[in-house]
Amino acid sequence: MEQNESVVIQPKTVTSRITSIDVARGLVMVIMALDHVRDLLHTAALTQNPADLATTTPAIFMTRWITHLCAPTFVFLSGMSAYLSLQKQRASGPPSWSARSFLLKRGLVLILLELTIINFAFWFDLQFRTIMLQVIYAIGGGFVLLAFLSRWPARWLGILGLVIIFGHDLLLLVPPFDDQTARFIWSLFFRTDLFNFSPQFVVLVGYPLIPWLGIMLAGYGCGQLMERPAGRRQQVLLRIGLGAVALFVVLRLLNVYGDVAPWSAQKDGLFTLLSFINVSKYPPSLQYTLLLVGLGLLVMALAEGADNAMTRVLTVYGKVPMFYYILHWYLVHLSMIAMSLFQGYSLADIPAGPLNFGRPDGAGVSLPVVYLVWITLVAALYPLCRWYGRYKAAHPEKVLLRYI
Repeated sequence: MEQNESVVIQPKTVTSRITSIDVARGLVMVIMALDHVRDLLHTAALTQNPADLATTTPAIFMTRWITHLCAPTFVFLSGMSAYLSLQKQRASGPPSWSARSFLLKRGLVLILLELTIINFAFWFDLQFRTIMLQVIYAIGGGFVLLAFLSRWPARWLGILGLVIIFGHDLLLLVPPFDDQTARFIWSLFFRTDLFNFSPQFVVLVGYPLIPWLGIMLAGYGCGQLMERPAGRRQQVLLRIGLGAVALFVVLRLLNVYGDVAPWSAQKDGLFTLLSFINVSKYPPSLQYTLLLVGLGLLVMALAEGADNAMTRVLTVYGKVPMFYYILHWYLVHLSMIAMSLFQGYSLADIPAGPLNFGRPDGAGVSLPVVYLVWITLVAALYPLCRWYGRYKAAHPEKVLLRYI
């Protein structure tokens, strides 16, 4: 099997970063911060589901919906970057275990970060009464599995990723397990679920591993496309992106398979459109993945060869995604506390406990202020990310920097 891959893919060395990956990743990192600022600061965030068409507004809906682009694009690009990273390290043939072992270590580090530094950023709770397994858990777990799977041809893994993407919605038909241990194990791999292990300890599995692994493997399989010349690369990305979005439209119109929440006619045309694009993220449905990954690929296609102020700024964020991710959560949470104090609450008013971000009842700001805080935080992170990116590039000998 390893010999076959050496025939399919001729040995080559990828020596330079691909700007379109950094631009797309930077864009979704910037957009992602908007969702987290809204979650922690918006007045209605604790009481209103932004996707509930019976109570939401178009502005609130779209503020939430646009951030759906982030997780699938980020996971897809993680798979693509993993492929390109392995190609840098191989001399010939498929990646060796010494090269693939970095993926294993990287994945374990990401899971550790999720359980510690990142979860503390979510809740600011030294007792860790809530553990939320989100996108970093999914990427970390995906890297662990990919460390072993990557001995197989990238094309095969891409096909496996598509099988998972197109088929995992069927697993939602499996009834919930009565046994909590079995239900928890199933959830870690297949289904979003909440577990109240005690009154003071809760685990929320937001990103079950296998559905997101499918997206990562699809990105890994597409990594080969990024070895093509830039012009050809752009054409392929454009075709695949448009094809994915078109397939989404077809499946959505059929309203038969690919999402647990079918669309329906609403009170007016605008809300009917919102219903049409209101796809399911937890776990990522087929329709959700086709639409959002398709849009992510179109962003990459537009970024190919682009060199302007916007792409240069986005590249700064895109080169240091984990550094940005950790810092932005702490800044968002500190902003929520500052908002509460500014509005007259004291530290004693900040609630604590499982599934509690620590926002006092009644605290919050309007949606325009949410956007203002978001832009301010993203701007504040720019010089830090630029400094860290330059420092990281100047010190390749510092192994720890490869993980953050």
